[in-house]
Amino acid sequence: MTSTITPPASGTSSGPSGGASGGEPTARQVAGRRWRASRGVIGTILVLILVTIVIAALKPSGKPDDLDPTSASQGGTRALAETLRQHGTPVSVARNSEQAVQQATSTTVLVVTRPERLTRTDVDRLKRAGGDVLLVEPSRDLLDALAPGVQEAVPTFEAADQPDCTLPAAVMAGSVGFGEAQLYEAPPGATSCYKSDGLGRLVQIQTVGGRTVTVIGSADPLTNKNLADDGNAALAMNLAGARSSVVWLMPDLPTAGEGGDRSFMDLVPFGVKLFVLQSLVAVALLALWRSRRLGPVVAEALPVVVRSSETVEGRSRLYRAHRARDRAADALRAGARERLVPLLGLPRSAAQDPASAQEIVTAIAARTTHDEATINAALYGPEPGDDVQLVGLTDFLDDLERQVHDS
Repeated sequence: MTSTITPPASGTSSGPSGGASGGEPTARQVAGRRWRASRGVIGTILVLILVTIVIAALKPSGKPDDLDPTSASQGGTRALAETLRQHGTPVSVARNSEQAVQQATSTTVLVVTRPERLTRTDVDRLKRAGGDVLLVEPSRDLLDALAPGVQEAVPTFEAADQPDCTLPAAVMAGSVGFGEAQLYEAPPGATSCYKSDGLGRLVQIQTVGGRTVTVIGSADPLTNKNLADDGNAALAMNLAGARSSVVWLMPDLPTAGEGGDRSFMDLVPFGVKLFVLQSLVAVALLALWRSRRLGPVVAEALPVVVRSSETVEGRSRLYRAHRARDRAADALRAGARERLVPLLGLPRSAAQDPASAQEIVTAIAARTTHDEATINAALYGPEPGDDVQLVGLTDFLDDLERQVHDS
């Protein structure tokens, strides 16, 4: 009987040593297997690199001397301090809250910068300072203590145009470039300038006792780099030089052991605490839901007898899940050789002996309708290119066994 079934791949070599037809995988197949095995690791590494880049991009780029009146760097404010002095407004620099409170009087403007360096004790101490106050990018604690009613809203990157308010210091300055700035919700009676969506970048309020507190959501207009742009210099001088002298609080970096008046939980936002609590409740409910599905332990006598068809099907599904067509093909070919060798009158050891490959191929060709090259490709050929070729290989090996058995 002549069979029309063809193997998944044909070769021209007459033995297993003839390149790909001898069972050796090609470079493309090896590269494909390596890629499938390593793509998960490579993907994880790429994700980690991306996360690192994002974290680096979001990391604050501030320097220790930013907003320092004695610093001539781009982020310093030496140009503003010298300009104020040239116009008759002396500027004294305080390096801690205690010095600032001692120097501040009813005729001074206390400029408070770098709020991240202030402790709760420092904030409480500043409440007792005299004169007006200018808060530059203040923290929430500073706002609550020195500017009651002013609330942080959202940051903005929109370019500010005109002041759009009646505050003389802003009106005389005109357009100001704030860059990235914090927006604030102003309480009733406060003056809000340089607005975006109704929220101001600059807010000024009058507190109990007649003190004027001004909040500015960006330090850019005060720095050496941006002071000469637009109306930045005019606004900075009008705000800081509103009284006869200026006390500039530039806190030093806390030394080791300082600033420990707040615990870690005090620093965690309430929303984060609520999220963690909700997550714990969700996990607990999920555990209860899944635990209801557990039944009693089932005793099973060992050893368990498993049907051969179930074993074959289970292993086949594993091969398919991992796209291991090479391993599946090797298993099919090895099994076929094991069954064919006794029918050919050859020793069983020849089935897995590469030196006996040509002898096996020649013996099968003499008893079937297929040529040696086709039989060699089926028994010792390369990995099937897809599942269709793997199924074709299975059918062809079955046909070889049938013809040899019937011959």
